[in-house]
Amino acid sequence: MAELWIERLERPGLHITDLRVPGGHILCLHGPSGSGKTLLLRAIADLDPNNGQVWLGDRVRERLPAAQWRRQVIYVPPVSHWWAETVRPHAARWAEDMLAALGFERDVLDWSVRRLSTGERQRLAVLRALAREPEALLLDEPTANLDPANTEHMEKLLRDFARERQAPLLWVSHDPAQRAQVGDTEHRLVEGRLQ
Repeated sequence: MAELWIERLERPGLHITDLRVPGGHILCLHGPSGSGKTLLLRAIADLDPNNGQVWLGDRVRERLPAAQWRRQVIYVPPVSHWWAETVRPHAARWAEDMLAALGFERDVLDWSVRRLSTGERQRLAVLRALAREPEALLLDEPTANLDPANTEHMEKLLRDFARERQAPLLWVSHDPAQRAQVGDTEHRLVEGRLQ
């Protein structure tokens, strides 16, 4: 069970003194637009310059090559990028049970990315991240473009993933009902600071 621990993480617009997400735990973040939620996730993933310490268990982010850290701690943005023409090349292995859990048949892997709706792209982006077997997930509004039924399926999949893999999840959500349902704890972020 690896804990995600953030200490004195700073960059313009962000000042986090101490934040811990135990393994198997879902911590939900919320706050007004522009409060620093995405900045925090991107900083933890080492996608933007920042100062401070981030640990995953006994591994220190600053001591690992950025690419290695990002394979272990995966950030899933609200709108993901797709670089190949079809879905299949975006992950080495796609889990058929997870595809089914989010309402897809295996033939979706051969679909053109251009054919995908916004919600399908969002679901597949989460599955693409899970296919890499991360040790921690940073989720930026992973259900923002989903209808209620697909939102429910996504919430269950991610809860199960956190519990079964004992992975810490940091989940940004503007929906109070969702935070109450999926989160073990929640924090409000205002002007880059946790309240």
